Amino acid sequence: MSVERVHRMSYAVDAAAPAGALYTLVADVTQWPLFLPDTVHVERLDFDGVADRYVRWADAGGELRRSLVRRTLDAGGRRVLFREERPDAPVTASGGGWCVEELAPGWSRLTLEREITLDGGRTAEAERAVARAEEGAWAALGGLRVAAERWRRLDELMVSFEESVRIEGPAEPVYEFLYGVGSWPGRVAHVLEAEVSEDRPGVQRTRLVNLADDGSAYPTEGVRACFPAAGRIVFKRTRPHPLLAAHTGEWCVEPDVSGVTVSCRHDVLLDERAVGRCTGPGAELAAARRYVREVVGRESRAVLEPATRYAGDPVRTLRSV
Repeated sequence: MSVERVHRMSYAVDAAAPAGALYTLVADVTQWPLFLPDTVHVERLDFDGVADRYVRWADAGGELRRSLVRRTLDAGGRRVLFREERPDAPVTASGGGWCVEELAPGWSRLTLEREITLDGGRTAEAERAVARAEEGAWAALGGLRVAAERWRRLDELMVSFEESVRIEGPAEPVYEFLYGVGSWPGRVAHVLEAEVSEDRPGVQRTRLVNLADDGSAYPTEGVRACFPAAGRIVFKRTRPHPLLAAHTGEWCVEPDVSGVTVSCRHDVLLDERAVGRCTGPGAELAAARRYVREVVGRESRAVLEPATRYAGDPVRTLRSV
């Protein structure tokens, strides 16, 4: 009979940011993929203003892992308590809490307390689970600290938009085209090379070589989680466009009685250090936002256009949020 072991961990970082700004980043889990390097996608399932429940896909140790988490949020006390539902073996229970303290005006401390219960009979796997938890904790603290310290201009650095195409035709071949990213060279205008590997069915790692406006080539790398039954592909570019610090999004194929709507949503975080190199010396963030909107949007359209040839005539619409 194996004996369970409880492993308790505590981590903290100080940030040159107001406590309220730091707490907001901890509480809004939907933005974590832009700030946390290991977080690929987060989907909030329920939220009533005090408690929420979400699914998180994280790239841990080279493996895309899914976790289902419940949280209780205390905005007044700047605390968030969480508990993972049905954690992966050898972890039998996992939970903890976030706490944000004001140290001085413009300075705050973020503390993460973790407690995981492990199957004591699986020593090697338990050690790897603890190592993953520690690595993920430090990555989360670092990512949230960096984002919080940009709090005055963070909204300007983030850009979200969506492009969509209406097709009079079936959904299946369109989804097949989006899934088959390895076939894009020669079919998608800006994709020169594509390498794809699958950790398991539906989980893809990609490396693309893309053609830039000036004729040069640049690489991007990413992770994609594919859900054929739902017509969805969520992605994160772990090595994004040179202008970006982070890039996440989703392809969605929605059929109806007369055809299909294909959309691609993008959420990006500008890399301030690269703005001047790409848009010229002294360029403002507003110009960089317009530039990245056009570049990333054009790349989306370059994928959508050949996809439409599988099924019918497109009617394109644009939406920005």
